[in-house]
Parts: sequence; structure tokens; C-alpha cells
Amino acid sequence: MASAAEQLAANINFAAFGKAEELKKRIWFTLGALIVYRLGTYIPLPGIDPAAFSAHFQSHQQGVLEMFNMFAGGAVQRMAIFALNIMPYISASIIVQLMTSVIPSLEQLKKEGEQGRKVMNQYTRYLTVVIAVFQAYGIAVGLEGQANVVTDPGWFFRVSTVLTLTGGTLFLMWLGEQITSRGVGNGSSLIIFAGIVAAFPAAIGNTLELSRQGAISPLVLLGLLVMSLAVVAFIVFMERAQRRLLITYPKRQQGNRIYEGQTSFLPLKLNTSGVIPPIFASSLLLLPTTIANFAANGGAGGVLGFLATYLGHGRPAYMFMYVALIVFFAFFYTAIVFDPVETADNLKKHGGFIPGVRPGDRTAHYIDHILTRITVLGAGYLALICLLPEMLISQFALPFYFGGTSLLIVVSVTMDTVAQIHGYLQAQQYEGLVKKAKLRGKKK
Repeated sequence: MASAAEQLAANINFAAFGKAEELKKRIWFTLGALIVYRLGTYIPLPGIDPAAFSAHFQSHQQGVLEMFNMFAGGAVQRMAIFALNIMPYISASIIVQLMTSVIPSLEQLKKEGEQGRKVMNQYTRYLTVVIAVFQAYGIAVGLEGQANVVTDPGWFFRVSTVLTLTGGTLFLMWLGEQITSRGVGNGSSLIIFAGIVAAFPAAIGNTLELSRQGAISPLVLLGLLVMSLAVVAFIVFMERAQRRLLITYPKRQQGNRIYEGQTSFLPLKLNTSGVIPPIFASSLLLLPTTIANFAANGGAGGVLGFLATYLGHGRPAYMFMYVALIVFFAFFYTAIVFDPVETADNLKKHGGFIPGVRPGDRTAHYIDHILTRITVLGAGYLALICLLPEMLISQFALPFYFGGTSLLIVVSVTMDTVAQIHGYLQAQQYEGLVKKAKLRGKKK
């Protein structure tokens, strides 16, 4: 079965693009919103010395801090107003979804449809403010602890930093929601995608410069290129992989008409959760370690020193927690987006059944069994993609932009956005066919 990208490439018609006015407006709106986001990553935080902070960042950029800088599109390196990026919003979404499974009232809200979803989104926004304030205050205190970084330390700097960074996060949260509703693709994913892609040219240039200086051998550089292409191809293959369950609809009679029996498929994606688990896992790991990397200095003791030492990028504790969180969120998010009981009830309601499986509870149990088995493969695939390149990069001190997490986000978001564009073009074509049919009918 051809993917949406392949169908779009095979049936691309620039005349259809020209006629799709709604699609063009959405694309231009998305591009404009992403340009606004990129401009915000260059507006520095008030009250800091950019040169002193740049020197501090260069000495601490290895590890989680550089990974945070990658997700923030370079805003951390410049300590811009969007330094927190949209990560507090993602962390808030994680917490709200976890609480939904525990608190009955939130679970009831989830079942209330659109109205319940609006209330849940409002709770997520409130929690985003709390997390952003906590992270911003930690960053402000950490910046004050570094020599010559803050020009005028004190409560005024802390309050202004908290307001600026929290406001930047809330603006990005609003911008992501606007992209989702008025643009093309998922707004939050596209914001992270834009930050990663914007840093690709500089990362490639730095890697080539390291090779020219002899810090990286040409063989390692070639291996990195081959690995990146192989990872991209593997991601595309696994993201398209699915298990199809045969569904049979028996012969039925409605009024005076008799409908013959039909067969169809229930597609179960190998990676139902998509790119969510790596983003969720990264955001949770970045929550404590970002503050630790700012505040902990060299051999500093205490909790911050422990986090900075043992949760550094490439360390065994970081790798273990990263994989554990990816596997957990792969199963958790799959359970949220796909309900076997509801699917089985819908099949039974419409007369469909899986051959050899009794409708109802047996069907739900069978679908759940199959979904659990393929989710194990999907979680293993995500862990492998995100872990193996990170281990190689930590060994050869290469930029994090070539890691599995960044490539997974870029490829997955690209595929989803292209699929949505293809859907808009198909809707445009169907609308044109309907209009032509109506005109012909009037002529007759």
C-alpha cells in the first residue's frame, strides 16, 4: 500500500495546488507562524551578559543541555525568550493524561466529547504555567550562580526572568494551537521540528570542519552519513508498518434491498504512539537536569551535582531512564488513543466480526492481545532508534542533531504533514467532482 507521500508524489498536480485556496492559506499561515517562532529564538533574555553566558554554555554544552538546546532551536545557547520552548506544555500534557487514568472525574470529562476536551485543555494550560514558572525560576537562580552572567542579580532579575520565560512558553503554546487549527500539521510537533531543522546546516558545517581539522576521521564521517540514511529509511519503513485484521460483514437486508457480504481490514499501526514517547521522555528528563546543568558546577555535591554527574548524556543512568520512559509512554499513549473495547462494540453494532473470534468481549480481548504484541515491537523500535545513535554520538563527540530522536521527529512530522496536505488535495478534487456532477445534472 502506497503511503500518502508516495501518492502525493505520483499524482502531484500543480494546477490542483493552484485551485486549493484553503490549503494555500493554511500553508502560508503555518510558514508565517514558524518564522515568528524562529525570530523569537534570537531575542535575548533581559539582564544577562550574552558573551559571558555564551562562554558558560560552551563549557557545559555537552550532555542534556545541548539536547535541550536542540529542542529549543538554539534558544538556550542564546538564552532567548523562547529558551523553555514548548516543553512545559508537553510535560503538562503528560501529567494531565496520567491523572486521567487515576482520577475518575477527569476520566468522565474525557468521555464527554468536545466539551470535556476543552476543559481538559484548560487544565493543561494552567499546569503549563506552574511548570514554566518552576523551570524559569530554577534557570534564574542557576544563572545568578554563574560568575558575570547576570548584570544585576536580585529579585528583580528573577521576577523578570520568570515572567519573560513563562510568557514565551505560553505564546508558543498558543502559537502551536493556532497552527493546529488554522494551519497544516500538529502545531507543537512542527515547532520542535522547525527548531531541529534550523540547526541542521550549522551542525553539518561543524561536522565537516571537525573532519577537516582531523578531529573526525573520514571513515567515521562516512559511517555517520550511512547511519543517518539507514536510520531514516528504517524509520519510514517502521512508521508505515501495520498489522491488518480481517473484518467480515455478513449479507444483510435493509428494506427491500439485500447487501452482499463484504470484507475489510482493521489496520493496527506498529507504532501507534508515533513520535510522542521520545518527546515525552526527553521533556521529563530535561525537567530536573536542565536546572542541574545550570546550577551544578564541576564537582559540586548534593542533589544537583548527582543529577549533573549521573544523568549526563551517554551515561548509563540516563540511557536506562530514557529507554524506560520511551517504553512506558509507548504503551501508555497507545492505550489512550486506541480502545479495543470501543472498537469491538462498534464492530458488533455494525454487524462486523473477525473470522474465528466471537463478537463482543472475545473480540476486544483478541484485539488487545494483538495490539500489545505489536506495541512491544513498536516500543523496541523506538528505543533502538533513539538509543543506538546516541551511544555512537557520545563515543565520537558528534552533534546531537544527528541522533535518532531528532531524525525520528523530523521524519515522522514530515510524513504526518505530507499526509495532511495530501488529504486536503484529495478533498479539493472530490469537491470539484461533486460541483461538476451538479452542473451536469442542472444542464440535463
